[in-house]
Amino acid sequence: MNATTASIGIARLGQIAITVHDLNRATAFYRDTLGLQLLFTAEKLAFFNCGGVRFMLTVPEKSEFDHPSSVLYFVVPDISAAHQGLLAKSVRFEGEPHLIAKMPDHDLWMAFFRDSELNLLALMSEVHGAA
Repeated sequence: MNATTASIGIARLGQIAITVHDLNRATAFYRDTLGLQLLFTAEKLAFFNCGGVRFMLTVPEKSEFDHPSSVLYFVVPDISAAHQGLLAKSVRFEGEPHLIAKMPDHDLWMAFFRDSELNLLALMSEVHGAA
């Protein structure tokens, strides 16, 4: 932690926002397809709980805010099962789950996919005890 971060007291990430073009369609994707808990909606916003981090969908108010999101990495315990479950819901993947790195105590696996608004997202799994 650097001195600047320590001095202002940042403890954790509190909210993530991504822009969408069709709020109803995107809300359905994150609620029904990914299974995130919808907290509330307000005009052109939808808020979800994602493991204690608030996740917000927003329709861009200005053209400079209308761009794809950063990649969100959703941690799952079993990447193969999550991948198969989302394929069954017609989610478009960029490829199969694959090994990213062999770490000292686990293997890091990822699979990238698109949401209903074509934002790039990922499943991420730390596989322990792999041979």
